Amino acid sequence: MSDLINPGLVLLDRDLGESTESVIRALAATVHREGRASTADSLAADALAREAKNATGIPGGIGIPHCRSEAVTQATLVMARLAPAVDFGAKDGPADIVFFIAAPAGADQEHLKLLSKLARSLMKKPFVASLRAAQSPEEVVDIVDTALGLAPQPDDAAAAPTAATGTAAAGSSAATGADGSAATGTGGAAAGAAVAGASGATAASNAGTQTPTGTHAPLTESATSTAPDDAGARGPRRLVAVTACPTGIAHTYMAADALANTAQEMGVDLQVETQGSSGATRLDPAVIGQAEAVIFATDVDVRERSRFAGLPYIASAVKRGIDEPREMIQEALEAADDPQAPKVTGDGGEISAAVTGSEGWGTRIRKAVMTGVSYMIPFVAAGGLLMAIAFMIADPVLVAQQADDILATTTLGNLGDVSLAMYLGAVLFKTGNLAISLLVPALAGYIAYGLADRPGIAPGFAAGLVANFMGAGFIGGIVGGLLAGICAYWLTLPRLPRWLGSLMPVVIIPLLATLFAGGLLFLLIGGPIAAFMTWLTSLLAGMSGASAVALGAVLGLMMCSDLGGPINKVAYSFAVAGLGAATVTNTAPQEIMATVIAAGMVPPLGMALASTVLGRKYFSAAERENGKTSWLLGASFISEGAIPFAAADPLRVIPASMAGGVITGALTMAWGVTSAAPHGGIWILPVVDGRWGFVAAILAGTVVTAVLVTLFKRIGNVKKHVGEVPGVPQTQQTVEV
Repeated sequence: MSDLINPGLVLLDRDLGESTESVIRALAATVHREGRASTADSLAADALAREAKNATGIPGGIGIPHCRSEAVTQATLVMARLAPAVDFGAKDGPADIVFFIAAPAGADQEHLKLLSKLARSLMKKPFVASLRAAQSPEEVVDIVDTALGLAPQPDDAAAAPTAATGTAAAGSSAATGADGSAATGTGGAAAGAAVAGASGATAASNAGTQTPTGTHAPLTESATSTAPDDAGARGPRRLVAVTACPTGIAHTYMAADALANTAQEMGVDLQVETQGSSGATRLDPAVIGQAEAVIFATDVDVRERSRFAGLPYIASAVKRGIDEPREMIQEALEAADDPQAPKVTGDGGEISAAVTGSEGWGTRIRKAVMTGVSYMIPFVAAGGLLMAIAFMIADPVLVAQQADDILATTTLGNLGDVSLAMYLGAVLFKTGNLAISLLVPALAGYIAYGLADRPGIAPGFAAGLVANFMGAGFIGGIVGGLLAGICAYWLTLPRLPRWLGSLMPVVIIPLLATLFAGGLLFLLIGGPIAAFMTWLTSLLAGMSGASAVALGAVLGLMMCSDLGGPINKVAYSFAVAGLGAATVTNTAPQEIMATVIAAGMVPPLGMALASTVLGRKYFSAAERENGKTSWLLGASFISEGAIPFAAADPLRVIPASMAGGVITGALTMAWGVTSAAPHGGIWILPVVDGRWGFVAAILAGTVVTAVLVTLFKRIGNVKKHVGEVPGVPQTQQTVEV
């Protein structure tokens, strides 16, 4: 028997609720009950977070929620046959068969391969039909083990051709499993049907091609379909594809199979590279060279995209490869015939969802700006911390004013009248200051990268330098990066001769995009942005009293409203992007940074205090365990530590967190707390000016949040039923209050 699934992990004909969330929570509780996860809530939160990115329903009445989670201690499959069915987001209706794939954060390759093989088996209708017909959990386990090639083999090899009791395809002497091996009768008739079905759809094109492990190479490495002999005088149309999803376990391989099987039906020669967690074998360069177009069905960056340089492409989320494979193949064929179709550039960059045609420009721009902010943060972190340390070991005003002169006239071996502390302070301050000076160029450069890949980096950095020169600050950097990225992206679209196309990413695109973005900043928009930045800086620097407190309250509210979501990121990005404008005499940006960090720590700390101290009886055992972890997460400024609590009870947790954030933000600004570091939570106390006010504001917000959430639960007469699902013993449920 496989160690992935056992009869205790099979729920047949169960009512697990009417929503995706209730089903996932029930399945996570089942994993926990079987001793394969440390907490049910953490596992459910991770699975729900994955579900929020893309629905996991697939055609045929199937749901396949899955995730990697630190809570999982052993790779696990849970199968549920639902009554009633629940909508998992598939276009053809709700799902009655659900497989929950729970993988440890550090799952080994062997388990990842088995999990991926299971996902591929779910694309086979006979396999799913056998699950619907199974009469017992043990029979389901046998069906799954057989499909994974883990069922025990008969001692007599001669018995293999007749071992399967299901009906094989006409003309075949034996039913072949999903792994290419002969099926056995361990699962009864249903198991035999599953094995036959798992192989039937692919046997014609894959027979005889096996890896050393017995799995058909096209299913493990690239899904291949061959066109029929009468495909036409020109021969079969040839395409290649890449599939990839964030988890790399299920959708990656299911999309590959859906595309390959549909291509075979259409008479198209398609080979697919799966870039998943269980490994991938690159497409042969010769195959890529013969292809007319490439399909990217991905939710993450494509590795080594430059291999496909010059090919027309279409791109979408990986789930579309499962739901609409025929449409994607048809669009790829049309792109191959269209001289104006976008082509993959040859710059060696990565293709991301932001560059696909499946998203609107609003979404692309938002993602590009967030990409720029994420790449900018290390510059701010390094520079800000170095400057903060310099201020700790030397006089802040003197080192800021005299650093250039000190470094120009002294050395470590010849200090003259300068003290060692002042010299080292000057070295640290100048190093940090130079790193900070790259903030706007890095922001602009990587915004452009987010829109146009590598061709956008050089013009983006140039636009950022122009914004710096004109005093347009981070807003100028954002605008310049967008201009450079959009221009560079447009320049990659025309279909050009190969000799000219090779010059585009390294010469022509950087030249024209830099001229476009830099010219617009100098001639039209840089001046007004610089004037606005001057006004904004003066406004922030002059904030005091009630206005500063109001700003702090708003920032605290934003940081705690969605626990690491878009609103939280807007507030954080505003603080980080403005940090470079801070000076010894203008500490307003550093006050904003301290306010954002302090408020972002409140939700997980508040939930930790409520679940482990103030209101233990209102939280399940799993939530109390999560509360212990939330102490560290909150102290480290990881707002997402409160997500498991918010997912279980959003109407109480989020308002309480927002109230605490408002208190913390207002107090931090009122007390003038500053931070030159953009991250780190309680661990940056040595470089926080006004550290006791910082700590007091966090404690105040934490207590407010904990008291409110406990009060809300008490007023609402909360009764936790985390374990109250079919098949979960009452002994695992929290006592009602």
